[in-house]
Amino acid sequence: MMKIQRGAQRFSGRRVPPKELALIHEVVQTCAGVSRMELALTVCELLGWTRTGGALKGRECREFLERLESGGFLTLPHKQMGRPVGSKTSIPVTERGNPGAALVGRVEEFTPLVLERVQSQEERLLFRELVGRHHYLGYAVPYGARLQYLAFVSKPERAVVGCVQFSSPGWRMQARDQWVGWDDATRKRNLQRVVNNSRFLILPWVWIRNLATTILSSAVRRLMIDWKDQYGVDPWLVETLVNPERFHGGCYRAANWIVLGQTSGRGRMDRGHQRHGAEIKTLLVYPVVRDAARRLRESEG
Repeated sequence: MMKIQRGAQRFSGRRVPPKELALIHEVVQTCAGVSRMELALTVCELLGWTRTGGALKGRECREFLERLESGGFLTLPHKQMGRPVGSKTSIPVTERGNPGAALVGRVEEFTPLVLERVQSQEERLLFRELVGRHHYLGYAVPYGARLQYLAFVSKPERAVVGCVQFSSPGWRMQARDQWVGWDDATRKRNLQRVVNNSRFLILPWVWIRNLATTILSSAVRRLMIDWKDQYGVDPWLVETLVNPERFHGGCYRAANWIVLGQTSGRGRMDRGHQRHGAEIKTLLVYPVVRDAARRLRESEG
């Protein structure tokens, strides 16, 4: 590892040990394609760098990363304007997000199904409104890399029926890591091959049989192409978390996702293990390549 200037090793008055510096270097290498603030907030989350009230020290960490870059320790993405990751954002309330006419029937009656990647400002606002108003978790700026899609049916007329979001994976999940057979070093090296399905919404006035499974399967196929185009990495495994108190995860099971078990319930921000069992979720994964677990376990990145 490249030697760092003495002054660059201190964050908020404390010396950052080599183990944490190595983790920071790994995060920057792994999370290609995201902004400097996104990297800073990810590092803060992983290392527990928070203020007294629990907020992440994003601005300070970004400045710290830039000091490391000036010392030649790492290379950050070019500066860009962007909203802080994980922050709550205002949700538009327009007619486009109001409940529409009920759509009831079999998926074959509404095809072809069209999945469009969210790219324009208008599409981003619509995605944000639909998820913010109709998903039980609401909308927040996702951590790390992300792709978002709007799903449309074509009959009896074109109409949006759902939203899908993929983003960076959970840093540690015991059931997944055991299934793969990861040690810490291999997990850090190959985690970029895992993508999280962090939001999936079928609009509440849509009751189309097999629609959710059809959208999910189509979205995973699109993901394999679009993630490589956007971030230069081929995904090998997709994961998701389902709240068992609300959902059975039937569309995932029908699409051949594998149930690995349950999370500890701590959540992403519980660095002190104070919330064990508070939000237990069912973890499901879908290998998008053959022998995904072996590749994740054995590949050199």
